Amino acid sequence: MWRVKTQDDHSAFARLVEHWENPIRNLCTRMSGDPHRGEDLKQETFSRVFEKRNDYQPSGRFSTWLWRIALNVCYDEIRKVNRRREFVPQGESNETSSLLDDQPTDDPVPDERMIEQEESELVRNAVLQLPEMYRTVLVLRHYEDLPFAKIAEILEIPPGTVSSRMAEALAKLARILEPELREQRTSRPGKANNPKEILVI
Repeated sequence: MWRVKTQDDHSAFARLVEHWENPIRNLCTRMSGDPHRGEDLKQETFSRVFEKRNDYQPSGRFSTWLWRIALNVCYDEIRKVNRRREFVPQGESNETSSLLDDQPTDDPVPDERMIEQEESELVRNAVLQLPEMYRTVLVLRHYEDLPFAKIAEILEIPPGTVSSRMAEALAKLARILEPELREQRTSRPGKANNPKEILVI
C-alpha cells in the first residue's frame, strides 16, 4: 500500500485486491443482504482505497483501514436502501429475501438440505433487520471471524463496547427469530434450535 500511495503502483494495487477481494466481498454481501450488490460494493471499496491512497498512514494496519472503508461503503448503501424503502408501497416483495440462498450441493438427503436452507434464510433475513451497529459487530465476529480486539480497532471503540454490542445483537436476533423457530420446532421437532446454534450458517 505504501508503493500504491507514493508511486501509484498499479501492480501493487492489483496484488492487494487479489489478496483482499474475497473477505471484502463477503463482508459487503453480509451487510447488504445481496450477493450482486456485495460484488458492486466490493468494487466501490477498492475504488475508494485507490482514491484515498494519499490518506493512508503506514503507522496503522492496512487491514484496519481497509475494513473501515468497506464498512463505510456498506453503511452508505444501507442508508440508500432504507431511503428507497420509504417510497416502496406496502406489499411489495423484499428483493433481498431470497438472494442469499446457497447453491445446491450433492447432499443425498434433499429434505435435510431444504431445512438447512430455510434456517439459513431465516438467520440472514434476521441479520438484515438489525441496526447498523449490531449488524456490524455480528458480521465481523461470526462471519468474518475477527477477534473482539480487532473489531474494536476497526470501529474505534473499546473492546468492552464490542462485547456488549455483540450480546445485544444476539438478544435482538433471538427476539426476531424466536417466532419462526418456534413454528419450526412445532412442525419439525428437533430441527430448529436456538439462534446462536444456527448463526454459523
